[in-house]
Amino acid sequence: TMKNPVPQAASLLLEKLMLLVHVHIRPFLAGSGGETTPPAPGDYDTSSFKRGDLLEVPRTLFIHFGIYLGENRVAHLMPDILPSFTDDLEQIQQVVTNKRLILGVIARTASVRVDTVEDFAYGGSILVNHMDRLFEDQVLGNEESARRAEKLMGATAYSLLWNNCEHFVTYCRYGAPVSFQTDKFCETVKMIIRDQRSVLASVLVGLASIFCLGLAPSTTLPTIFIPFFLWMAG
Repeated sequence: TMKNPVPQAASLLLEKLMLLVHVHIRPFLAGSGGETTPPAPGDYDTSSFKRGDLLEVPRTLFIHFGIYLGENRVAHLMPDILPSFTDDLEQIQQVVTNKRLILGVIARTASVRVDTVEDFAYGGSILVNHMDRLFEDQVLGNEESARRAEKLMGATAYSLLWNNCEHFVTYCRYGAPVSFQTDKFCETVKMIIRDQRSVLASVLVGLASIFCLGLAPSTTLPTIFIPFFLWMAG
């Protein structure tokens, strides 16, 4: 029997849409190749941070997460295409450019890396252990959280929906990889798709995102039109 192509198409559409608004790591700026200048060292007061703390950096639409390791170091999962081409740690450890980030998302490759607090936050404000209130008694010890983060260092698979920076930190600090912001986004998209009046718009946005970020495989692209055909038939 043939597999139902709708879930695959929905997953592809969600990931492309999320990539278009995925600004939780740093702002995408026009000009100069779309790159930004890292903030200078010492911009953040880390005296109150403890090893194993969960750090959040709110962005316009999403949040970036990391685990504080002490001594101004943060472990965080970040999309990056470079580990797919080289094992040179000196090159990989350089601040991830927007081009490396976007290609990493498309290729679904990433790495759990350690950066300074300044490079991790990239000018954003930092919240400490803000998610603890959602997990109550599930919070692991700070040292256990840091050790989990350190054990996961290196290249890994990446998915905006199933394995992102929030999945990484919730596993390290609470023992279960979850992403509340992804769940909320998916629910919002589902509501849009359920509304027949919005189906055509959602299809057009999906197609626009695909052509902006690279064509989908030929076996997948036609399935994007399925919701539109169902809407027309209804």
